[in-house]
Amino acid sequence: MTQPNRTLHDLTRNLATFDPEALPVDRAQAIINAFVTPVQAIEQVALRSALDRILARDIVSPISVPSHDNSAMDGYALRGSDLRADQAVTLEVVGTAFAGGTDRVTVLSGQCLRIMTGAVMPTDCDTVIPQEFTDVGDKRITIAAGIVRPGDNRRFAGEDLQAGSVALAAGTIIRPADLGLLASLGVAEVPVRRRLRVAFFSTGNELRSIGEVLDPGCVYDSNRYTLFGMLSRLGCDLIDMGVVKDDEASLEAAMRMACESADAIITSGGVSVGAADYTRQIMARLGDVGFWKIGMRPGRPMAFGQVTSNGKSAYLFGLPGNPVAVMVTFYFIARAALLRMMGATDTPLPMLQASSQAPIRKKPGRTEYQRGIVSRNDAGRMQVRITGAQGSGILRSMTEANCMVVLHDAQGNVNAGDMVDVVLFDGLE
Repeated sequence: MTQPNRTLHDLTRNLATFDPEALPVDRAQAIINAFVTPVQAIEQVALRSALDRILARDIVSPISVPSHDNSAMDGYALRGSDLRADQAVTLEVVGTAFAGGTDRVTVLSGQCLRIMTGAVMPTDCDTVIPQEFTDVGDKRITIAAGIVRPGDNRRFAGEDLQAGSVALAAGTIIRPADLGLLASLGVAEVPVRRRLRVAFFSTGNELRSIGEVLDPGCVYDSNRYTLFGMLSRLGCDLIDMGVVKDDEASLEAAMRMACESADAIITSGGVSVGAADYTRQIMARLGDVGFWKIGMRPGRPMAFGQVTSNGKSAYLFGLPGNPVAVMVTFYFIARAALLRMMGATDTPLPMLQASSQAPIRKKPGRTEYQRGIVSRNDAGRMQVRITGAQGSGILRSMTEANCMVVLHDAQGNVNAGDMVDVVLFDGLE
């Protein structure tokens, strides 16, 4: 993608109390959101290929839905003026209207029309009584007093959508219901944003890929697989660059290669203060580093910036190396930025509140994300308990959890019974 005119330095230099080594979570999120820009390329795809893609332009309804006043159920169409509040009414049945039928029957006062769900309402009728609320005789029905009101069970033309109105807005992530809505309008092709190209790799001399011999002191690389899963759920085009060794030449070559082929780069590891952690230095050499530490746990060593190579640029998210920290920083920092780059309308993760089943220790001054299990107590109220040890390297704590407990920056210790914010994993994935 092309490099924007402004730099991260331009964006942050006038911010009060800006500290790239201790940035609050909300400030980091705001800086990234203000800096990244959506991809501009648009593709026209068949309706069935549009699922989970980002709508590039408003879809304006070419027709009204429904196109005619119609019946909301099987029953009898009648004139509301024929109904009596104090006595039963008997009406003559003068025909039947089926959904999709073209026959038009005039219904006079004292008459009614057998009608099926979705069938066009006769011009003279404004009410439908469900068939189970009638006493049916020979070409006649009797309606008890007060059983239906004038205007009941009638769908109006354009009740769902008016011709010329926006059916779906640009930035919508197209879901199954949206496919059905577009199909109801006769839309066969949809303009969507080009898929975001994301390159990702892990750094570390101790990492081995699946299938390789696990030497003493080495571990299998799990981060690329969690990143693969999270990025795939977002619908990105992925460039898996494997494991990159902890040396400057290899890391710089990998960043340049990724930069020239992707819109965004995600690395795991190499952003802390270790002697062999080169990511931040190479980012500064190739472009612009916005910050490299966030006031959060897990995930404090996380860098964000932009790198350039051979006229191509990419946003870079340098995530920590610990497996849980990778997932937390992706979900709560990188995910929203990638969705913005994809052209999606801002959709903050929904937070629910649940009662903590036990005390939780927490220091003010940083945002903490603890893995939890949400359930309902005997009274039907939401409650949450922590999964156990919360170390940033304990990936099993993520597989056992169904939510993140979000303990905000200014928040201190939590007592049993206190309400806490939780984000369900189903909202993240």
